[in-house]
Amino acid sequence: MRSVRIRILLTLLVVAVVGVAGWRLLPSQGGKDKAITVGTTDAVTSLDPAGAYDAGSWALYSNVFQSLLTFEPGGTSPVPEAAESCAFTDGGLRAYRCRLREGLKFPSGHTMTAEDVKYSFDRVKKIHSDVGPAALFATLGSVDASGMTVTFHLSTPDATFPFKVATGAGSIVDRTRYPKGALRTGGQADGTGPYRLAGYTKGESAELEPNGSYRGAVGGAGKPVELRYYADGSALDKAWREKKVEVATRTLTPKVLAGLNPSDPDQRVSESESSETRNLYLNTRASSPLHDTRVRRAIAWLINREQLAGDVYDGTVDPLYSLIPAGLTGHTTAFFDAYPTQSAQKARELLTEAGVPIPVRFTYGYGIGRGAGAEEATEIKRQLEASGLFKVDVKGYEWTDFQKRWAGGRLDAYAVGWVADYPDPDTFGGPLVGTGSTMNTGYANKAVDRLITDSQRYADRSRAATDFRTLQADVAADVPLIPLWQQKEYVVTTEDVGGGQYLSDGTGVFRLWRLNRI
Repeated sequence: MRSVRIRILLTLLVVAVVGVAGWRLLPSQGGKDKAITVGTTDAVTSLDPAGAYDAGSWALYSNVFQSLLTFEPGGTSPVPEAAESCAFTDGGLRAYRCRLREGLKFPSGHTMTAEDVKYSFDRVKKIHSDVGPAALFATLGSVDASGMTVTFHLSTPDATFPFKVATGAGSIVDRTRYPKGALRTGGQADGTGPYRLAGYTKGESAELEPNGSYRGAVGGAGKPVELRYYADGSALDKAWREKKVEVATRTLTPKVLAGLNPSDPDQRVSESESSETRNLYLNTRASSPLHDTRVRRAIAWLINREQLAGDVYDGTVDPLYSLIPAGLTGHTTAFFDAYPTQSAQKARELLTEAGVPIPVRFTYGYGIGRGAGAEEATEIKRQLEASGLFKVDVKGYEWTDFQKRWAGGRLDAYAVGWVADYPDPDTFGGPLVGTGSTMNTGYANKAVDRLITDSQRYADRSRAATDFRTLQADVAADVPLIPLWQQKEYVVTTEDVGGGQYLSDGTGVFRLWRLNRI
């Protein structure tokens, strides 16, 4: 998802766009059924669930597609969605079986069976998109389908597998419409979720109409929704002030967020704890100037999170000193323990020991229009260069291009926000620091991989805390990433739109169907 929680950044999403100028299936409605307009700066990487692992895309998937499981508002354990029931069938947490609900139909008229489920999971692993979610299914060995029953065979015990099934990576596609070995092109998204994608114009808007034949965990049909996309937070703020949208989130500028007034009678402000984090990822490959661990540690000695939170984010984020955010099992302050204060002297000693030329020169990339990414990059560049030890070449990229650059190992450093996929600290392990992680830093540590695997063996997730604490100490020593901040979630709606507080609650589900007119 990227981006769990007990803390997440503004939340509302985006429906997307891939390749076509525009299309429409259903006429707009007036009166009380008029579409609720939602503004966002989030981008969708792909309309195909096998081709995206980001918050914007997954927010769409949770409305258009169904997974076998989902999370109820505030829930910490997944419940059946497209499935009628799911359970491990062995005591070793290596066989997981689900029985589908009867009568689920795709827009094509094709009735969903276990073969569609198997097909969906198999193609995610087969396509293995460089910006897709295949890494999330690292423990999935094979899938069997028989009638309405599907069985997942895991290579190692994984108590977190049901959580992963409930994410956007587990979206079930129509096997008659999606190619087996390649991403689907064009601009359609055909699922069995509570909404159907009725129309869109790339980069501008998307229309969602309630799916009248939906059957699942969601109680009733939602209101029509029109999603409008904006290039950055300033453009979104302008649209909000000019009343072009009725809901604004992901991502207003820090200045606007800091000035939100819950007592303003003309708007409803939802502010909630979440587990959205942002990290500075460092390329550890031999070809990178940051390959030497001592160089990465030197950077860690120079980052001033408090100044970043105050000067760039106007106090709307909290400094973060660990891989796992506050509020989740296993949270520590590993980076504060290892690097308690800024020290140019300690950084210089490390670089001298490493024998590298000073200043160390490296590239730093960020996604254009992604919150305060540009201002953040400027501040981090200032902090590092003020020491005289580093020279940083900063450049912003369009979101999809940015993803491909970091996935291809073409950036030395890059800052990316992470929206937890599900409410468990495991989502901050393998996807971020495991060998072959989705963040693609090139980092590989057998001890860290073993801790990730060991932590997945516990059905009682509190028992994994020791593994996660050790893992975070190892990460602070190796520095494949540097935690920057953790942020609350904000949603702003007009006074006559309710449900904003239910849109996202740290479970990885984006509930557009909870929006309503008051």
